[in-house]
Amino acid sequence: MWSTIWQNIMYILLGLIAGGAAGFFIARYVFKKQLKENPPINEKQIRVMFRMMGQKPSEARIKQIMKAMEENR
Repeated sequence: MWSTIWQNIMYILLGLIAGGAAGFFIARYVFKKQLKENPPINEKQIRVMFRMMGQKPSEARIKQIMKAMEENR
């Protein structure tokens, strides 16, 4: 009787470990795919956004925005 209980507990633990590992790798694959399809914003996109708003972007302002975006990741 006790051996079947321990076997069941071991099967449950192995299932949880295998499921966690599979979930990790699947989530990592999906995340990398999303980053490839939708890359983070870059300096060129910030310049275009400023021009669309009718402003002339200065290099200092662009660097400031990029630094703020890096800090907030």
